Amino acid sequence: MWIFELFDSVAGGALDAAFGLRSWDTEAPWTIVTAPFMHANFAHLISNSLPFLVLGSLVAISGGLSRFMWTTLIVMAVSGIGVWLFSPPGVLTVGASGLVFGYFGYTVLRGIVERKTIDIVIMISVVIFYGTLIWGVLPQQEGVSWQAHLFGFAGGLLSAWLLPKREKPRPTTQGYAPYTPYGPYR
Repeated sequence: MWIFELFDSVAGGALDAAFGLRSWDTEAPWTIVTAPFMHANFAHLISNSLPFLVLGSLVAISGGLSRFMWTTLIVMAVSGIGVWLFSPPGVLTVGASGLVFGYFGYTVLRGIVERKTIDIVIMISVVIFYGTLIWGVLPQQEGVSWQAHLFGFAGGLLSAWLLPKREKPRPTTQGYAPYTPYGPYR
């Protein structure tokens, strides 16, 4: 994202125009996956970088690389489609805040879904440090896409719900069937 913004600032915003998501525009549907990597300016990029890094890392820690990638794809799709449908026609949207809100939603719901100690600790930590983020899903400031926030959050919730639970490792019996009053396991 930093490299893209560096080139975009030199190019006078040309990358944002080419790779940003323009609502109701059917010419470039692929911008759903490119828009999160573009930013309006360095201030916008700086405001997204730390939460993106922290929350994205927590998603990866709690679920591994595969779950992180699937979560990212689901959040980008849900956030992008939501922005495309619910923003006024022709509005250009860029930025990783949809992903930030998606990772926030994922980490919060995953603690409830998984009921694993690590996921619950992550959930509580995220709520303590980033809980006020939830207000960003409401329209508040001109030029800030609450649609990306809302649908990113919804994508994170969907991802936490849809992606399969991790299986608990079964204890090995080293060749012996455990004793039960009903007989050995078959």
